[in-house]
Amino acid sequence: MPSEVIDYSVLSPVGSLDVLSIKEINKLSGLNKGKLYEMFRRCSLAVMNSGIDNDDIEQLENQYLDFEISIVPQARGACIAVQNAPARAFVDGKMIQGVKENLFSVLRDIIHLSSQLDLDALNEIGCGPMVTEAVFHTLRQANALQARVDPNIIVCWGGHSISEHEYDYTKEVGYQLGLRGFDICTGCGPGAMKGPMKGASVAHVKQRIKHPRYIGLTEPGIIAAESPNPIVNELIILPDIEKRLEAFVRLGHGIVVFPGGAGTAEEILYLLGVLMGNKHGAEIPVYFTAPKESADYFQQIDAFIGDTLGPEAQALYEIIIDDPEKVAIELRSRMSEVKANRKDRKDAYYFNWMLEIDSIFQEPFTPTHKTMSELSLDTDLPPHILASQLRRAMSGIVAGNVKEQGISEIHKYGPFKLHGESNLMKKLDTLLASFVHQKRMKLPGSKYVPCYEVVTEPVTS
Repeated sequence: MPSEVIDYSVLSPVGSLDVLSIKEINKLSGLNKGKLYEMFRRCSLAVMNSGIDNDDIEQLENQYLDFEISIVPQARGACIAVQNAPARAFVDGKMIQGVKENLFSVLRDIIHLSSQLDLDALNEIGCGPMVTEAVFHTLRQANALQARVDPNIIVCWGGHSISEHEYDYTKEVGYQLGLRGFDICTGCGPGAMKGPMKGASVAHVKQRIKHPRYIGLTEPGIIAAESPNPIVNELIILPDIEKRLEAFVRLGHGIVVFPGGAGTAEEILYLLGVLMGNKHGAEIPVYFTAPKESADYFQQIDAFIGDTLGPEAQALYEIIIDDPEKVAIELRSRMSEVKANRKDRKDAYYFNWMLEIDSIFQEPFTPTHKTMSELSLDTDLPPHILASQLRRAMSGIVAGNVKEQGISEIHKYGPFKLHGESNLMKKLDTLLASFVHQKRMKLPGSKYVPCYEVVTEPVTS
């Protein structure tokens, strides 16, 4: 039986970030134990548990309480030393190359976050151009922005807790996309984030594509619950969920959505809200797709969107059931429109600068019992504003399900309470209840206790 941890290992630099200042090293020193170090440690532990089938961050932390990571300055460049690290990240005493590369990606992005953004001032960064610049610089620092390449990045969204037939379907869609030369960008985790990459990887080999891209976008709050899957070869950590979502829509050229839970609903609501508020006519093809066994899932999502955001929102996507090839063919045919649209607007292929994003989608939202209860959930709001409020409600539920801060809030004060227009709240409650019934809130085998309560009765004065 191999040991559960590797006692000690020093890793040589990988990638572009091999020279660090004394200040940067001190910030990431285990002796410092500051906020930045804790973020670095948490993200690194998640990377070294790549492929693990567990979304319980408390269990993961308790399993590796003695895990330590530090920077070792050496003449040949800054090295990383790990102690009491998960044995699954090693083979014959050496760290697996993909894990090692992603570990140095964590170092790169945490250092960038430290140098570009004060952790204590993230909520004060503002909105509009400042946020977009922050997203751009994070992606550029990671070499994710490739000039002189035609549009070919497909963002795939979907749940980490999905059924076997849904997972197989995501692989088949990824395979069809890969055969047509598309690169894949997901949230980097398991389930519907892993499946498209796995399918595309086989297709890329068949097509002899030498440098396929499997881009995983994550953020410190979610990475522990959704450890990067082993196929990710470009891991990028954004500061928070709002910047992560913006990175998806500015980096991608088309979007495919698979079944999922509250996190997938959050992504859908964000996307529709942004597109409804967009005045410059950015071309982003969007397809919702599922196997025939899960056709009811998108019928329910579509009905909820129609009842809350209206036909304008429904017109922004197409639903394709049980036809992976059609999804890929449609996206391939739409890429010429995307390219022409970028040319007409004098926009870059590698970053969708001209996509207008309302500030309400950029402002960091911290789910607490107060902020969740104060959400404005009313169908009298402009549709894109209602989408932003519903997005925040879903974001809070995700936090309560799998994020450390949200779980802590629930432990202390009980479930988040959502208030709003009675009819809307009943529809929201029905949608969320279906996610719970279909076991989309936590991985199979976990007992799910709702972290939220939808108040369906009118509030009396």
